[in-house]
Amino acid sequence: MMKRLLLMFALAAMVSLAQEQAGGAPAPSEPAALWKWANFAILAIGLGYLIAKTMPAFYRSRTGEIQKSIVEAQQTKMDAERRAAEMDARLASLGSEIEKFRDQARSEMEREGERIRNETAAQIRRLEQQAAIEVESAGKAARRELRAFAAQLAVELAENRIRARLDPSAEAGMVDNFFGDLERQGSKNPSSRN
Repeated sequence: MMKRLLLMFALAAMVSLAQEQAGGAPAPSEPAALWKWANFAILAIGLGYLIAKTMPAFYRSRTGEIQKSIVEAQQTKMDAERRAAEMDARLASLGSEIEKFRDQARSEMEREGERIRNETAAQIRRLEQQAAIEVESAGKAARRELRAFAAQLAVELAENRIRARLDPSAEAGMVDNFFGDLERQGSKNPSSRN
């Protein structure tokens, strides 16, 4: 509001001065001109006083705002520089972190490879033991079958030999001898008859 009043007074003074110089009014007498200059001086002094009273506060507040903006800008700049430094540090450490991850992956792969080799060797040993047991078991079964087959062949051979040697008269004699042996044993064992 005060600024508007000051502007209005300044505008009014300039208009009156312009009219005087343009010759819009008749030539005033000397005392009237003196009063005009006195009014102008009072107006200029009033305007100067008002300007001197209000402008320092305005300039102080404006200076404070500018200084606050400068401080905020400096703070923002420092924050940006700090963030940039953090990013640079992260980027610098990124290479070492990648190398660390590579080393970890390499050592884990080596451990995993060693574990797989150990498991494979253990599995091979188990398979070899199982194969040896199966071979031994198959050998025993084959030997049993071979013995049974040999026994069967021996029985068949013996039967064929006996049949070849036996004729009906020899067979009747053997049956008679067998019954005779049974009777003799029966006579020796009287308790078995009861």
